[in-house]
Amino acid sequence: MSENILEMKNITKEFPGVKALNDVNFKVKKGHIHALVGENGAGKSTLMNVLSGIYPYGTYEGDILYHGEICQFKNIKDSESKGIAIIHQELALSPYMSVAENIFLGNERARNGVIDWRETNSQAIKLMEKVGLKVKHNALIKDIGVGHQQLVEIAKALGKDCQLLILDEPTAALNDEDADHLLKLLVELNTKQGISCIIISHKLHELTEISNCITVLRDGSAIETLNKGEHRISEDLIIKNMVGRELTDRFPTRTPKIGEVAFEVRNWTVFDPLDEESVVIDNVSFNLRKGEIVGFAGLMGAGRTELAMSLFGGAYGRNIRGTIIKNGEETHFIDISDAIHKGMAYLTEDRKNAGLILIDDIKRNISLSNLEKISNGGVINSNEESNVANEYRDKLRIKSSSILQKTGNLSGGNQQKVCVAKWLFSDPDVLILDEPTRGIDVGAKYEIYTIINQLADEGKCVMFISSELPEILGISDRIYVMNEGRIVGEMTSTEASQEKIMTCIIQSARGRR
Repeated sequence: MSENILEMKNITKEFPGVKALNDVNFKVKKGHIHALVGENGAGKSTLMNVLSGIYPYGTYEGDILYHGEICQFKNIKDSESKGIAIIHQELALSPYMSVAENIFLGNERARNGVIDWRETNSQAIKLMEKVGLKVKHNALIKDIGVGHQQLVEIAKALGKDCQLLILDEPTAALNDEDADHLLKLLVELNTKQGISCIIISHKLHELTEISNCITVLRDGSAIETLNKGEHRISEDLIIKNMVGRELTDRFPTRTPKIGEVAFEVRNWTVFDPLDEESVVIDNVSFNLRKGEIVGFAGLMGAGRTELAMSLFGGAYGRNIRGTIIKNGEETHFIDISDAIHKGMAYLTEDRKNAGLILIDDIKRNISLSNLEKISNGGVINSNEESNVANEYRDKLRIKSSSILQKTGNLSGGNQQKVCVAKWLFSDPDVLILDEPTRGIDVGAKYEIYTIINQLADEGKCVMFISSELPEILGISDRIYVMNEGRIVGEMTSTEASQEKIMTCIIQSARGRR
């Protein structure tokens, strides 16, 4: 019997104008954690969508062998019936249903067509214990954190007798503590229950820690498979295979030219939109200078996104109080449209739901933020719109068949570049970037860092939010530390370190007890 649980042979998958996979061969050994890495658009998610039946048999060339048997999956139900479960980066959970209901959604515990709630709840509790999920089984999904939601997805997969678990960017939206817990759980499922795993991630340090093998895809082709024990696997070696060259510096060099304060926030207080007595942002004051990249560090839930959205025309919160001073004058943003008109831009952390219109093309998504610039008398100049879109497509190196390609068909990194292009076209003075490199590869990150540096060199004010401390330290000129809705520390990039940032957070938490 083969030692491989999975073999994908000569897989080729084409979309209009794009060959996403080109004769890819991919093997996973039984009981192994196998990582799949590559730049955005390399074909990782496409390959897994072929495996799971999302792209059904007949839409691709090649063979899938599972436990040595040729499989022709017509849909995701077919692959699940064989014990293959896929967990996407965008979690497929119903927010207004309970944890237990979600665990057995589509796999209901029923007798004669009637759901047995006693068995549903008891089996859900057992699965929750197995994955270390410490919330109530009847809690609604919308009321638990993203880390807990990931565990619900894994419990859901185990409830289907999963033998091969596929995880696409499982830790992208998690803080360090939740990410560590999830990775330890995967190792435990692998070693104690014999579940094989395929994990896609851009966090290379995680993959080198837990993976038995790492396969690198580049431009739709399998470049190399690195086996622990046979190769000295390092992040630099993986990156070289991913991008086809040495990437000696993760962050582009820059000599900052910092000017006067151009954007200042004083005594900013924001209340929860669902609870008028709950303070989310508590008397926050900070400033941004021209040509300066200011990082905002903090753990998940620190209030950074809420702060950013509340500043952007009151996109979040109620009973907002405080003062905004822009270019020396006090100002007020009536709404989001007014904020954009007055030189503000906000790149959301949630590009799929809040940043893009996925069913529309690249051209329309880029032009949306500044239609006035390409229209006359309320009529859009389509030629000018196309010229603008092609300019930014080339400038940001967006991989697509054309500017008419639907943004929903782009890779995550290229979708993020479209988001960046949209806000660059609005020509802002103050640019708020909320997790701008989440879920994208090191090569695309470098390109986005370069663009951010260029914006700063042009005299823009940049507010940079990231949950990755090395990123905050690598790109920021100055850093504010947030915790529980307050600014608890400020430091220059030269004096900052991961230890100092975490010390600010820990000491502020103790001080509030």
